[in-house]
Parts: sequence; C-alpha cells; structure tokens
Amino acid sequence: TTSRSTSTRIVTTTTTTTHITSAKTTTTRTMLSRLAINTKATATRAIARRSMVTIQDSPTAHDAWKKSCYYEIDYTISEDDMMYEAVQKFSAYDIGCLVTTNAAGDLTGVVSERDYVNKVALLGRISADTPIKEVSTKASKLVTAKLSDSVDVCMHKMLTKDIRHLPVVDESEKVIGMLSVKDLVKELLAEKEKTIQMLSDFALGKGAHFGGD
Repeated sequence: TTSRSTSTRIVTTTTTTTHITSAKTTTTRTMLSRLAINTKATATRAIARRSMVTIQDSPTAHDAWKKSCYYEIDYTISEDDMMYEAVQKFSAYDIGCLVTTNAAGDLTGVVSERDYVNKVALLGRISADTPIKEVSTKASKLVTAKLSDSVDVCMHKMLTKDIRHLPVVDESEKVIGMLSVKDLVKELLAEKEKTIQMLSDFALGKGAHFGGD
C-alpha cells in the first residue's frame, strides 16, 4: 500500500511539473511572439516616419541653386552684345549658359555654348560680328524652374526638353538665378549619401530617429 501511494505521489508530481513546464513554455512563446510583433510594428512606424521626412525634406531648386556656381556671379548679358562677349563670360566663369536681357533689363531668353557651336562656329560665322539675339533661345520657348520645385522635377524638365540649364524664377516669374544639370546631379548625390547614412545608422541601432546619436 505504501509503495502504491508513493508511486501515485510521484506520478502526480511529475504530471504537475510537466504542466507547469508546458505552461511556462507557452507563456514564453507568447511573450516572444508579442515582442516580435511589437518590434515589427515599431520598425514599420519608424520607416513610415523616415518616408515622411524624406518627402518633406526633398531637395529643392533653391537648395541646388545656393550651391551652384551661378549663385554669386552675374549670369546675365545684353541680347544686343556680340557672341564673342558671351563666349568670354563662358570662359571666365567656367559656365555654359547665360540669361539674356533687353535694354530695360527684362529677360528675353538664354544663350548657351551649344548655341555658339551650332549657330556660329559650325556655320563659319564670326562671333565678334554676331549679335546674341540672333542665336539665343527666346523667352517664349524657355522652360523655367521655381525655387520650390524639387530637384527631381527640375531634372525631369531638363530630360524632357533635352536641355542642360534652367533659369530659376520667383513667384512673380522674375528670373533670379540659373541651374545647370551638374548642380542637380550634385544635389541628388548628396541626398542619396545622406539617406544611405541614415539607413546605416538605423541598421546599427544608432539613435531613435534614424541617424541620431
């Protein structure tokens, strides 16, 4: 009788222990599952926040223009001047395009190195005897960029029209600057490098908001 009682107690104890162990395992799995879900949700929210920041902080024409070689130079020339003077400016400032103006200082178009090559040099004309207004692109055909335009929008305008320069205008359509395709490419590369750094920081767990220390 004693032997049977002892065996019963052992079996009962073993069963109870098994149930407790099973319950602990189930609880642990549940906690790990919840942790995984919470971690995934946190990462998703973080990525969503990063996406919103990227859209809001997307580089604009104004950002690119401030870093452009055109920012601090006189990028205008009178349409009544000769092409020779335009070529001199191209060389002096190491640029490829100028905004042309009339006697009142109003925008009349743009003149570029391409205009010189195609409409002067290749035709055997003399640059010192060729008025800029005879070869420049007129204002009515110009494609311009607003300061608020994104760099992507500016790049799309250039690619669509097969041009390499965009006059920058303010809200009243007055020309206040010039952008080259090189300016846009540099700005896009800088933005890509910034994004890669932020993603790298996030992957390494630096900061709570992508890139924070």
